[in-house]
Amino acid sequence: MLSIGKLGQAAGVKVPTIRYYEQIGLLRPATRSEGNQRLYAQSTLSRLAFIRHARDLGFPLEAIRDLLALQDDPNQPCLAADAIARAQLQAVNRRIAQLEALRCELERMVQHCAHGKVADCRVIEVLGNHDLCLHPDHDNGAGDDHHHH
Repeated sequence: MLSIGKLGQAAGVKVPTIRYYEQIGLLRPATRSEGNQRLYAQSTLSRLAFIRHARDLGFPLEAIRDLLALQDDPNQPCLAADAIARAQLQAVNRRIAQLEALRCELERMVQHCAHGKVADCRVIEVLGNHDLCLHPDHDNGAGDDHHHH
């Protein structure tokens, strides 16, 4: 059995995040020691590693929940998992397009900004006026999971 600290170290996941995953039902509740410490089975480590890897690939928590449900029922056809991965690929491609637009905008800002005074600073101007950006909404999907409460 693993303590929450050891589990977190082994999977590279912060303790509050593990507690959050348990709270929202992605991880089965830990058994408790006599001193009421959470104790986790070895199988939880591979499940947590799976979640972490999926998060690194940008899968939303709901998609991960679906993937775990599929994993728990191995006799299902693979179509469902494929569809989830396909949707994530489309999301990543959208994000890449947004990032490329962002890169162009930043390159333009930096090139126009090397000389001159702050009064005509393109960086300040663009950041102050969202309409000057070329791309659709700035997508901020990143960040630590346990801040989503």
